[in-house]
Amino acid sequence: MENVVSVLNLKKTFDKKPVLSGISFDVPRGEIFGFLGPNGSGKTTTIRILLGLLRPDSGSALVFEQPLETSDKTRARVGVLLENNGLFDKLTAYENLKYYAELYGIPDVEERIRELLAFTDLTSRKDTLVGTFSTGMKRKLGIARAILHRPEVLFLDEPTSTLDPEAQKMVRDLIVHLSGDESMTVFLSSHNLDEVQKICSRVAILHGGTIKALDSVENLRKNSGVTNVRITLSDSSQVNEARSVVSKIPTVTDFKEIEEGFSVTLSDSSASPVISGLCSAGIAIEEVVKDKRSLEDIYIDVMREEA
Repeated sequence: MENVVSVLNLKKTFDKKPVLSGISFDVPRGEIFGFLGPNGSGKTTTIRILLGLLRPDSGSALVFEQPLETSDKTRARVGVLLENNGLFDKLTAYENLKYYAELYGIPDVEERIRELLAFTDLTSRKDTLVGTFSTGMKRKLGIARAILHRPEVLFLDEPTSTLDPEAQKMVRDLIVHLSGDESMTVFLSSHNLDEVQKICSRVAILHGGTIKALDSVENLRKNSGVTNVRITLSDSSQVNEARSVVSKIPTVTDFKEIEEGFSVTLSDSSASPVISGLCSAGIAIEEVVKDKRSLEDIYIDVMREEA
């Protein structure tokens, strides 16, 4: 499969402090790729190098097999939505899109603008000044601006930051549509782990300038080496007694009280010691459910390992 983004042994230093220490990864065509990491991990630096806004100290960061700063033709195949939506508050939604369409030299401008306003559910607000828009509406129009020229790859930096849950879902649905129906490759940098887990096919977790994990969400869950188990008790008042019992089991690494019972994190896949320990103590169990670990759990583990 063709790689749209290829990063090889990328290094960057600011004020003699390493920000990127030789990271490598590829993003194949059509993938929604999640790029995760805490503030200062090197995410934004990586994106800026990929976009040709920064030069690396060494290594390569290619989009369609070229550095973006070397080719206007290649840059035209790329869409970008960073923290700023790139919109003019004193222009209407229509005028904003018309301005950018003329810059891109897009044919059939009116048809494309109508299509994108409908796609982002902003048709009824096309003649409204953008300065009066909600944060979510501005973000949706920002996505419309970023894909106006039908790019083949879209770079998104925190696209749902500051949005309410309903607006987050709308933006998330737009991203999935772009990848599925428009065959667009999406490079998504986000702190929203639940969002990434829902829509990304693969993720890279960056910390301290190096990639600590790189795989599909499913494989990261399978290979994490731990198991989460939810246990519902017949009598929830016995939860403290249950805590005392399971805390003595060597494979139990975490205990959390939940409604009607508790959850435990195990260092292996077997819940048998927990169940037999509870039964031996006369604690009645209503239900036992093994949970797949969330991306958030895996992310936190990676951060703890590096602390």
